[in-house]
Amino acid sequence: MSFINIEIKARTNNSQIIRQWLLDNNAEFKGIDEQSDTYFTVPHGRLKLREGNIENNLIYYERKNQAGPKQSDFNLLPVENPVALKNVLSAALGIKVIVIKKREIYYIDNVKFHIDQIEGLGHFVEIEAGNKSKDVPIEELRKQCDFYMHAFDIRDEDLIDVSYSDMLVEKAASS
Repeated sequence: MSFINIEIKARTNNSQIIRQWLLDNNAEFKGIDEQSDTYFTVPHGRLKLREGNIENNLIYYERKNQAGPKQSDFNLLPVENPVALKNVLSAALGIKVIVIKKREIYYIDNVKFHIDQIEGLGHFVEIEAGNKSKDVPIEELRKQCDFYMHAFDIRDEDLIDVSYSDMLVEKAASS
């Protein structure tokens, strides 16, 4: 099934402040997920298999690389046996990169928040205002994303325009 997020990713040194803001504003804490995202080599878009203790999904998405709120069009398929699927996709497509992260997951209504610690990259926050749980117009998703960016005091210079996978590939290429 296809969905839309308006989302941002930003570096942060304020994880504790963001966490406290979320808790003070009645965000639903879903838990801490130790995730491994395996990105496969595909001709366009991004295909990743997420393996975690909370989320196990095959995710295909297309998103422009730009700082600030951006639209991400994605398909999500829950996966019962991620190890077997990873073996098949690895053999068929090849692995581009693997992203290892510790992710705190919170929700306020239709907006999902991640406080991430990415192995080899540092600390980040993500805001995903989406239409997966209810039908919300894109304009409203943009307003929600902007609201939380302001609430978390995210500055333009903190925004990241690429995926964690792109950042790790670039880091490996420059090493």
